[in-house]
Amino acid sequence: MEIDIAIEQTTEPRPRPTEENLGFGRYFSDHMFVMEHSQVMGWHAPRVVPYQSLRLDPGASVLHYGQALFEGMKAFRGDDGRVRLFRPEMNWKRLQTGAQRLCMKAPHLDVFLQGVLRLVRADADWIPSKPGTALYLRPTLIGSEPFLGVRPSEAYIFYIIASPVGGYYGDSVEPVKIWVEREYSRAARGGIGAVKAGGNYASSLLAATEAKKRGFAQVLWLDSCQKKYVEEVGTMNVFFRIGDTVVTPPLGGTILPGVMRDSIIQLLEARHIRLEQRPITIDEVTEAHDKGDLREIFGTGTAASVSPVGVLGLSEDRLLVVNEGRPGPIATELYKYVTDLQHGRIPDEMGWMMEVPGI
Repeated sequence: MEIDIAIEQTTEPRPRPTEENLGFGRYFSDHMFVMEHSQVMGWHAPRVVPYQSLRLDPGASVLHYGQALFEGMKAFRGDDGRVRLFRPEMNWKRLQTGAQRLCMKAPHLDVFLQGVLRLVRADADWIPSKPGTALYLRPTLIGSEPFLGVRPSEAYIFYIIASPVGGYYGDSVEPVKIWVEREYSRAARGGIGAVKAGGNYASSLLAATEAKKRGFAQVLWLDSCQKKYVEEVGTMNVFFRIGDTVVTPPLGGTILPGVMRDSIIQLLEARHIRLEQRPITIDEVTEAHDKGDLREIFGTGTAASVSPVGVLGLSEDRLLVVNEGRPGPIATELYKYVTDLQHGRIPDEMGWMMEVPGI
């Protein structure tokens, strides 16, 4: 269904950063998509406008009770000049599921997709073309009703902003160092760990900051109860190659159902690589390393795609070096395949890419 979306072009274009100096999430494009929801009008007034501040009442529920949810996705400029999105319907599906968990109202698929497409077309000249770059898109849903009673908001704002980005951990695809976090927890069973809620990321900041002070890029999260079972690595899902088997923790309410996670699972199955989705303990990982069976660790996510892990920090004086600190063959192959697919270098046999028309 075609949605009538008003377009207001900016009269003050922002300075363009060079593609060699993008970093991640440091710059924002000229425009944004925004619309509102109320009990009376439902979702209304979809529009693309110049990038601007939101008008929020100081009593808005997002500021007091954390009704905030977001997605992360990318628009890629292919080697053929065409612009493509990677499985955007999966982002909408996760937004819907997260909104239900947080008692929020999410837009329909048509609104979500057309908002993304219109914004990408409006800011098409912001999409970089250098290898490893993309236009990162951040669809966001917040509660905007001003009230101080503890209940779900009855008004919402849905908006999308865009940021030209380089690699999440830099331009090269080098293995990262990860600290095994044993004090802080990311999520508890029965909570909102499976949701891309803003509060999940707020609770992760202290652990990540302390890990970086130790010289590590991120943390490996363990379960909140026993500090025994592996859950996620930083803001990514995690995979371990033990012998000839790839193991990843199962989804169970505390782990985010990553779009890239689902994609990598399908690619592993298509390559007939043995895969197990099962609980895995940090002790099992350590024992596999000590026996010489831990061949690879890699994280998967929208921001970093496939990110090899070269070192696990168990403690200040115990480091597990994986594959001599080099990227493993499976992670390398998967990264290349996904990157080539996203940039139109290989046929889209999985049917995952959506071309953005009109660019």
